[in-house]
Amino acid sequence: MIELHWPWLLWLLPLPLLLRWLLPARAVAQQAALKVPFLDDFGPSASRVVSSERRWPLWLAALAWVCLLAAAARPQWLGEPIEQAVSGRDLMLAVDVSGSMQEEDFILGKQRVDRLTAIKQVAGEFIQRRVGDRLGLILFGTQAYLHVPLTFDRKTVQTLLHEAFIGITEDDPKTSIGDAIGLAIKRLQEQQDASRVLILLTDGANTAGELTPLKAAELAAEHHLKIYTIGIGADEVLVRSLFGTRRVNPSADLDEKTLTAIADTTGGHYFRARNTEELEKIYRMLDQLEPVEKDKQYFRPRSELFYWPLGLALFLTGWLTLARLRWS
Repeated sequence: MIELHWPWLLWLLPLPLLLRWLLPARAVAQQAALKVPFLDDFGPSASRVVSSERRWPLWLAALAWVCLLAAAARPQWLGEPIEQAVSGRDLMLAVDVSGSMQEEDFILGKQRVDRLTAIKQVAGEFIQRRVGDRLGLILFGTQAYLHVPLTFDRKTVQTLLHEAFIGITEDDPKTSIGDAIGLAIKRLQEQQDASRVLILLTDGANTAGELTPLKAAELAAEHHLKIYTIGIGADEVLVRSLFGTRRVNPSADLDEKTLTAIADTTGGHYFRARNTEELEKIYRMLDQLEPVEKDKQYFRPRSELFYWPLGLALFLTGWLTLARLRWS
């Protein structure tokens, strides 16, 4: 069906008639009488011809005015109602993109990959399952910044997550966990009625930023922001060297104590992901802890139609202008 967004503008239809009635008429120039030998050409029939020739521009101008008002009223085509699931939850992902995330201690498809690549794969599938949630994405290294604001467009969040790369914030390999939480609080506190959740993934400790993680966690608890923290990285990998093979711990810098305290302070949980399988299991657990709601809302897609009457009005106006120039 067709709907006018601003139908009150149609009340302006009689405006030209009102202006003609209120404004003073233009004075008719006095000209000397002419004597012509062809009096029959200026009889009653000739007057009717001249009158009809002067009326059609008036009708075209009136039609152009009607089309212009119809365009200004903003006609829209309303489609069929579409059902949309809305959970009332705002869920923000905060992903560490510092230099340590390039450690290749995850296996994905029988191929060794870095930690960020594994997060992209598993978190991307998690994003696709969050039907009805508003999702956002924060990337943090030395600095934290909002990569994707809250949106229902899960495809965009997934795409921009896959486009993230290590060092996108700065080349300095430091990590600002506290600032990432502070940024999430700032972006989520605007939605007072929503359930607010932050999922923070990191493989290190807080080494940069102005806000400490524990102070940020206290602020998050005050704003009713629940934080789930995930520690990324294997406990042990084999490294070959000239002196043989030795075992090293690539997650020695992971501050599990602080991540656990952050989760406990805000009513969330701390998880440890040593490999891809554990990371997938964690996201399945998050689906259970924060289930997708089944509440439904409906919206009707709208298509703008104003350009049709607007185009016709411009065409008629141009035609009248050219005709006036030819008469003059």
